[in-house]
Amino acid sequence: MSGNWQERNRPARLERRYEFDSYEALRDFLDRAAELSEREGLYPDIGFGRDYVNMTIHVEEGETTLGDSQRKFAQQLDELLSDSTH
Repeated sequence: MSGNWQERNRPARLERRYEFDSYEALRDFLDRAAELSEREGLYPDIGFGRDYVNMTIHVEEGETTLGDSQRKFAQQLDELLSDSTH
């Protein structure tokens, strides 16, 4: 997980903003992030504009702290970015 993720409390979550050079690169990233979400069973909150995506990964329901699955998911999102046409 890169240092670009911000860990927040109350509620516990990870947040990151990804920026892109083009809308096409952003779309490619979102498509691959959706596939990753389905595969991992984790569904972050996503907000986006023409050239950015804000991701928030929350703790699992009933939990109060971030676990390995959320941190691994953040790392996998970062890997998608390095594979994209950013």
